Amino acid sequence: QVQLVESGGGLVQPGTSLTLSCTTSGSGLDYYGIGWFRQAPGKEREWVSCISGKDGSTYYADSMKGRSTISRDNAKNTVYLQMNSLKPEDTSVYYCAAGPWCKWYQESYDYWGQGTQVTVSS
Repeated sequence: QVQLVESGGGLVQPGTSLTLSCTTSGSGLDYYGIGWFRQAPGKEREWVSCISGKDGSTYYADSMKGRSTISRDNAKNTVYLQMNSLKPEDTSVYYCAAGPWCKWYQESYDYWGQGTQVTVSS
């Protein structure tokens, strides 16, 4: 049974950094890409970043490019999303998802975590 569990969310002040973790379990994910999405209240879920399971290539949405870094530790079955210079508009529930390819659309991902809340506020 495949599971994805996010952690690391919380309340932070604008301008600070936060690192989210996505720990996976179950078989069959060795070459899967792990993506991050976020959803703010009243808004659609949007893609944030992805790291390929095949070659480690990384991809970022424009909203996060230059402010975030995605990485993976295969020994720990964990993918990290480090976010810097956080803004109030980054406030969302952040989800990680696993799919065979790094795509920006939700339908390409087979497995999802439950999400972790990130609130950026002074």
